[in-house]
Amino acid sequence: MPEGEDVWASGDAYEPYVGRWSRLVGREFVAWLGQPAGLRWLDVGCGTGALSQIILERAAPREVVGVDASEGYVAHARAHLSDPRGHFRVGDAQALPLPDAAFDAVVCGLVLNFVPDKPRALREMRRVVRGGGTVAAYVWDYSGEMQLMRHFWDAAVALDPAALELDEGRRFPICKPDALAELFRQSGLGEVETRAVDVPTVFRDFDDYWTPFLGGQAPAPGYCMSLTEERRAALRERIRAALPRAADGRIPLVARAWAVKGLNPEM
Repeated sequence: MPEGEDVWASGDAYEPYVGRWSRLVGREFVAWLGQPAGLRWLDVGCGTGALSQIILERAAPREVVGVDASEGYVAHARAHLSDPRGHFRVGDAQALPLPDAAFDAVVCGLVLNFVPDKPRALREMRRVVRGGGTVAAYVWDYSGEMQLMRHFWDAAVALDPAALELDEGRRFPICKPDALAELFRQSGLGEVETRAVDVPTVFRDFDDYWTPFLGGQAPAPGYCMSLTEERRAALRERIRAALPRAADGRIPLVARAWAVKGLNPEM
């Protein structure tokens, strides 16, 4: 499954895979930004609305606008977030359908690595944020401590060396703190900072871990569902054997994201 064929359509399939864990990261991320109340926020690549909801609940914004290229995700966000301060629309991160300097803070959660032209997307984020406003993002640490995906791809590559080309840890070199900071600085943002955000991802049992990979949303589940039933069963059993287990049968893993923020210079 080439990079351009990642599937992003069903919010109901995405939520049990990553959405439930991205909410934990989002809370830490919003707290780290430390923005005052009453701001206008833009959530670029808002997906199912997880980060927008956290901003609405924890940052006391005047307004949150979410933009995503997936009509299915935008529909999911609209259906599940009823706060009148939240608005969602379909749009491209590389050509935001929004006016200049319209927002106080622009954020991008777990999507920057999927944007084909990342410098262009950062220029767009700078364009729509006011002078002195914050631009920030976070991405999974695919090659390191995003353990639920790391276990999947390590097993997949062991069984199918061709899967290495699909492994997000290999596909997305931007998902490291130095690369993120450099991208932000090259885009003209100042006072750039990065940090790791680690959250626990504890699965009730193996089925709780494995079933979301059968939803077909995002690269790893998409690869999983491209396999024959026999090859998928072999992958399932290899992962099952490798995962750590607590005495009560739970699977205790950790998910790490790398976060980055910078300020748009005053004009």
